Amino acid sequence: MHLAELNIAKLTYPLDDPRLEGFVANLDRINALAERMDGFVWRLKDETGHSTTLQAFTDPTLIVNMSVWRDVSSLEHFVWNTAHKQIYAKKAEWFSAMKMQHFVMWNITEGDLPTVDEAKQRLEHLDTNGNTDHAFNWSHLPHVKLWQTQRCG
Repeated sequence: MHLAELNIAKLTYPLDDPRLEGFVANLDRINALAERMDGFVWRLKDETGHSTTLQAFTDPTLIVNMSVWRDVSSLEHFVWNTAHKQIYAKKAEWFSAMKMQHFVMWNITEGDLPTVDEAKQRLEHLDTNGNTDHAFNWSHLPHVKLWQTQRCG
């Protein structure tokens, strides 16, 4: 089995706004870092190499990031032990807080790739039902500890 993840964010400004420069300027670097990580399998991207222009939701201010990893340990290491953490720490500068769930993980069969529609359904399932084996977040995985000690407030 592999691990799929979707995270969404609500932009506070349009992507071409200078106030988002710190986020936009780091997209290529952080995406390239992810792709070089041990355990990385795949990520959603368009012809530009990004997923920020893909409209998965009716709200144009919602952007998506979706990827597949060999296992949760690989994803956990990337999120909390690399330069990604420094960008994540600045999320309040670029994104609005969301009332709904904005991050979901689920297991997929090795070799399969998730669709955006499937990912949205998993996110909705998590938002409606809380953590289940069908859709979950970090707190559903008791052996995963980095998110508890290194996450941002």
